[in-house]
Amino acid sequence: MINENICRLLEKELVVALGCTEPVAIALASATAKEYISEPVTSISVRASGNVIKNALSVGIPGMNHTGIDFTAALGMIAGDPAKGLQVLEGVTLTEEEEAIRIVQSGMVSVATADGPEKLFIEVELKTSSEEAIVVISGEHTNISYITQNGKVLVDKSRPGSSSSSNKADNPELTIEDLYAFITKVPVHRLDLVKRSVELNSAICKEGLSNDYGLKVGKTLYEQTKKGVLSDDLATYSMALSAAGSDARMAGSTMPVMANSGSGNQGIAVTMPVVAAAEKLGVTQDKMLRAVTLSHLLSIHMKSKFGRLSALCGVTVAGASASAAITYLLDDNLDKMKAAIQNTLGNVSGMVCDGAKAGCAMKVATCSSAAVQSAVLASNGLCIPSTNGFIEEDVEKTIENFCRLGAETSSTTDSVLLDMMVNKQR
Repeated sequence: MINENICRLLEKELVVALGCTEPVAIALASATAKEYISEPVTSISVRASGNVIKNALSVGIPGMNHTGIDFTAALGMIAGDPAKGLQVLEGVTLTEEEEAIRIVQSGMVSVATADGPEKLFIEVELKTSSEEAIVVISGEHTNISYITQNGKVLVDKSRPGSSSSSNKADNPELTIEDLYAFITKVPVHRLDLVKRSVELNSAICKEGLSNDYGLKVGKTLYEQTKKGVLSDDLATYSMALSAAGSDARMAGSTMPVMANSGSGNQGIAVTMPVVAAAEKLGVTQDKMLRAVTLSHLLSIHMKSKFGRLSALCGVTVAGASASAAITYLLDDNLDKMKAAIQNTLGNVSGMVCDGAKAGCAMKVATCSSAAVQSAVLASNGLCIPSTNGFIEEDVEKTIENFCRLGAETSSTTDSVLLDMMVNKQR
């Protein structure tokens, strides 16, 4: 019998997104607030958590030449379609971009850091001469948790008994054994969403390989294999393919991706190293889809403990997930898959998140390489022992330690990183 809870979990956490999800969520809040305003807007106020601010500060906006939180909020108000969710900015024109720039230059938009423990928090307030609307997104990038119109509360999910998209019922307690059992038994026709993730994420990666986006990390690595400077092996191909997608996405490509747990880069990084491995190893499409499904599910499993946003880079979670899935392709052995997770987390656990930007493609490349390396070692019976660092004998306890590292150091690390990012000399 197929675990329907896992199917629902995939449907909840695999979402098509256009652009980096933090600025997109700001645009979504702004576009939603506009729905409750009938007069010309005179001011836009944005308050957001430090984690959101650092990811929305300088990353590319799909199809646009400008960046910035104030610009994104203005653009969402002018042209965003809240019915499209994380594709809220689909179809925005250069004329609308110019209008958003004029609004920013007029001083209508203000941005401030929100106090409070919520790592993913966005509040957008729109005012006119006689109207006011406030929209809050919290916990998840599309979770509109609070709406007021002219002082009247229309939505308040913080109240007892209110529904929330992030409650326990939506996130059942699962083990790695449960996830492995699912991917070995599920009929492939039930994996259409995973297949769609491969199609979307492959397309943007190929776009990044073919064109000059951002730092051109993926394209450069790929070209060096053709020149013989780098080997055309599984590790390099995995790095190049995955990084190319991040290059394009961080630079404002208008191509959508399938996000995982609210992150497009994570969606790319759990998918494409596995696709690259499947291609190099010549496995069947069915086995590739099962492996990618395992990678998606492991990432969802870890991110449920790690959190949507953190002071640590979420692509490290993706790397560990992809490594286990690559091990499944190399050697279908659950203990070795667990070893691959141990190896990856023991390798890249200290990577900090200093915001979404072009350089994220290098982190994607690093974690993709680590995923392959860890899988190869695990397939040969090698695993970081529990006497080393925070690694435990039980992989689930290792994951808990890793997530604790992110949670308990986030507050201080985030504040230092944000201070560096905002106050550095330009």
